[in-house]
Amino acid sequence: MDPAQFVGSLGWLGDEGLVTVSGDQLTMRAGPNSDWFNDPDSGTRLSSAPVFCAAVTEDCQLSANVAVAFASAFDAGVLFVHQTDDDYAKLCFEQAPGGEHMVVSVVTRGVSDDANGPRIDGDTVRLRVSRFRDVIAFHWSTDATTWNLLRYFQLRDPSAQTVLGFLAQSPTGQGCTATFSDISYTSATPADIRDGS
Repeated sequence: MDPAQFVGSLGWLGDEGLVTVSGDQLTMRAGPNSDWFNDPDSGTRLSSAPVFCAAVTEDCQLSANVAVAFASAFDAGVLFVHQTDDDYAKLCFEQAPGGEHMVVSVVTRGVSDDANGPRIDGDTVRLRVSRFRDVIAFHWSTDATTWNLLRYFQLRDPSAQTVLGFLAQSPTGQGCTATFSDISYTSATPADIRDGS
C-alpha cells in the first residue's frame, strides 16, 4: 500500500471528528477536553479525541511531519496505535504545562504509562511508528534523516487487529488543530532499532 492508498483508506475510530484532507496532508481539529488516557492514579478512562485511522496487517512504518497550533497544556498531534480501548499507544508532539513543546509517548496496557521525551524547538517535528513482528517502535526526527528512538515495546496481544492513524487532542483546553504533512506509509521496517536506520 503506498501513502496515497493508506490516506485514502482512513476512516473514523468511533465518533467522527473534523478533518481536511489535501494530498498528503491531514488537518484535524479536536474539541475541548478531548483525550485518550487511562489514568493510573484516578482510574479515569478517556477515549474522546477524534482518531482517523486504518487497519494494518503487515509489517509497516507510518511517519509524518506534525505541526500543532498549541494553546493549552497537553494539546497534541499524535500518531496512534490502537487495538482496544485498553490497549493502545500514542506518539505525541505535545505542549507541556510550562509551555515547552515535547515528544511524548503513552503506552496503555489497561492503564496508561505516560513518559516525556525531548524538548523540540518550534512547532513541527517528524514522528514515525514502526510495527514489525510482535513489537512497535516510536522514533522522532528534526530532519527526517537522523532518527532517534523514543520507545520500543509490545502491547498485550501482538496478534490482535491493529489500526494506525492520526489523533488530535486537547485535554485541558478549548480545542486544538494538528496538521500532518508529507505522510509516508511503507512496508519497510528498521534495520537497527536503536539508531532508527
